[in-house]
Amino acid sequence: MADLTPEQQVLKEAYVRARGYWRPWTEGLLRLDPVFLEAYGRYGGYSAENGPLSPKMRELIYVALDGSATHLFRSGLALHLRLALQEGATAREIIDVFRLATVQGLDGCNVGIGILAEELASAGIPDDRPDLTKEQQALRDSYVAQFGDWPDFCEQWLRADPGYFAVLLDLLADRRTGDGLDQRSQCLISLALNACFTALNPHGLRVQIKRALRLGIDHREIRQVLQMTAHLGVHACAIGVPVLMEALEERSAKAGPGEGGRT
Repeated sequence: MADLTPEQQVLKEAYVRARGYWRPWTEGLLRLDPVFLEAYGRYGGYSAENGPLSPKMRELIYVALDGSATHLFRSGLALHLRLALQEGATAREIIDVFRLATVQGLDGCNVGIGILAEELASAGIPDDRPDLTKEQQALRDSYVAQFGDWPDFCEQWLRADPGYFAVLLDLLADRRTGDGLDQRSQCLISLALNACFTALNPHGLRVQIKRALRLGIDHREIRQVLQMTAHLGVHACAIGVPVLMEALEERSAKAGPGEGGRT
């Protein structure tokens, strides 16, 4: 592969300053479409340059998004996990990120129990709603004490299957330790997981934005998180460009010296 031209070297250095990394796919884009790489560098770096989130918080958000079961982008996870450690993240904080990504699996349950309630009503199937037992009231009070709200899906699960709600609440329990994520950071991570287009959950996103505002999180921080979730779209390039480069090299090798430069 030919050495970089002076113009390409300048572009590479600018990208690394804006995004903090250089990968095979960026190398490929530099050679195949430098104009797009330059535009993405400005776009991807904008929120970091103009938003209030710390470098560590930004990397932890990327860890959550890349590690989510809706994405599972291992190379990005490895990159941003190491960058998070470099920015001072503790192992416990990263485990907390994984824990929050794990409970993202509840989103389908929480949407589904609401749809089930609506369809039962439409079908005329009675939905007995006796008064809550003391045990159910205690579960509700525990949830409200931890999260400060009571979404509809909580009421529906508590009444439909209090045993399930009890183990769900235990799964969600805040087990903060001295070097784990604080409540604000956990909220921002959950907000990102609900906002990302790979698992967009409008209802859950609204719940998390309300929680963020109650916790005193600035609207600029929320906007920055929303901007960051869109960055996962570039993983089409992260996966696709190296494959394209390999295919072009294979074609060049098969074509022989006379046709090797064709693109």
